Amino acid sequence: MKLFTNGSAMSVEDIPVVDFEFFARSIAEAVKSGASIVALFAVPDYGKGAARTAAELTALPTNAATEKRARLFAFLGLPTKGMIGGIAADIGSAFPSLTPKIPQAHMFEREIFENTGIVPVGHPWLKPVRKIFDYDFYSLEGGQTHEVAVGPVHAGVIEPGHFRFQCYGEEVEHLEIALGYQHRGIEKALAGGPDIRTIHFMETSAGDTTIGHATAYAMLIEALTSTQPDARAEAVRGIALELERMANHIGDLGALAGDVGYLPTKSFCGRLRGEVLNLTAEICGNRFGRGIVQPGGVGFDIDEKMATSIAARLQKIVKDTDEAVGLLWDSPSVLARFERTGMLKKETALELGLVGPAARACGIERDVRSDYPSGIYKYAAIPVATYPSGDVYARAMVRMLEYQRSASAILDVLAALPAGNTGKPASRALPARSVALSLVEGWRGKICHCAITDNRGAFLYYKIVDPSFHNWPGLAYALRGQQISDFPLCNKSFNLSYCGFDL
Repeated sequence: MKLFTNGSAMSVEDIPVVDFEFFARSIAEAVKSGASIVALFAVPDYGKGAARTAAELTALPTNAATEKRARLFAFLGLPTKGMIGGIAADIGSAFPSLTPKIPQAHMFEREIFENTGIVPVGHPWLKPVRKIFDYDFYSLEGGQTHEVAVGPVHAGVIEPGHFRFQCYGEEVEHLEIALGYQHRGIEKALAGGPDIRTIHFMETSAGDTTIGHATAYAMLIEALTSTQPDARAEAVRGIALELERMANHIGDLGALAGDVGYLPTKSFCGRLRGEVLNLTAEICGNRFGRGIVQPGGVGFDIDEKMATSIAARLQKIVKDTDEAVGLLWDSPSVLARFERTGMLKKETALELGLVGPAARACGIERDVRSDYPSGIYKYAAIPVATYPSGDVYARAMVRMLEYQRSASAILDVLAALPAGNTGKPASRALPARSVALSLVEGWRGKICHCAITDNRGAFLYYKIVDPSFHNWPGLAYALRGQQISDFPLCNKSFNLSYCGFDL
């Protein structure tokens, strides 16, 4: 297995290609030792390394993947070493499924089947993860069981998603989640790039995670072009990323309050989320951070006057948010709804490969900022926030701890902004036959971007793994044994992305 650090690039030939048996055994042993799968994908008709161009690859007939060989790439996070491991194997039209021994591989293998037609033989529930409409849903039989279907069209402003509940009375025995109604095709559109559209695709991969995805992309391009942003640019990026985390966590705490009918916290947090978004807008003119992160640095600077203004406003926001969120913990009716609702065991979360606050709320100390630090996180360590109970209360508590620690980190960076340039041009001319991978701790969790270039230095294959891809199965497990009426609260406590999943 090739070991490398976060935000590294290398020749694609540096990734060892082994026989499948050794490939599977290496991954299983690594996961057993605490590693996690950050990306697992197949490049169809790979040929000799990256010999094909992206244009040739996308022009292949739809059945080509089942007729030609493909190369299966696996990248694993090794937190005990702070390293990432890469390994590959060539496969035909089928391969033995990893899932029976490595449950966290199950979504990746279903995606491989969906995208290429290559069959992971022995997968326990093989169906596409998005285009599932010609496949049966899992169902329970029995005189007192019944099925409840919700969506894909929902009331209010929400993206499409279908939830199929198998219930015994009011208790949920099984939940199956169907997504992919938007057919966005972002990964396919990235083939042949980068070009003028690429940064737009990155910023809109999951619109509420603009900074997270743009940072992962910028790190990847910088790795491929051997570009090192100045310390000042890294500081601005870090501030923007932590503001994005704060805004979403505060908004989620308000939404959780709203789901249990506790309106004071809901109202306050809705306003305070907007105040944090306004701080981002003060930097770049856009509340979601469009245009801040660019390969090579950032598009906007924070001068001394702006830094003073942001720090003062941020301190007031934190004070007001602490008061609003504190009301939750003083309300017995809120605690009665949060505690022991949507519980997920630590062992289950580890098996599924959960990331971000959902994992940390199960007591799992897993955070890219400390496990694979890059940028300001090499110097400004942020304590990892965990809570052991694995329920709605724990997911709310982790969010509170994280917005507080993010605010503290932002204030520290603002007080000592390093000198230097905010940006240096990163070439669009990428090296041929190369691979790069970057990890960023977005507000939902681990974001992974991986690119393989062809003989001309264009993207042959670009893979994005949004944290929601890891965590949607966690929501399904958290509903088991719960009242179906608890679904809105559990769903909000995960608050996963539909569009970030549908790439």
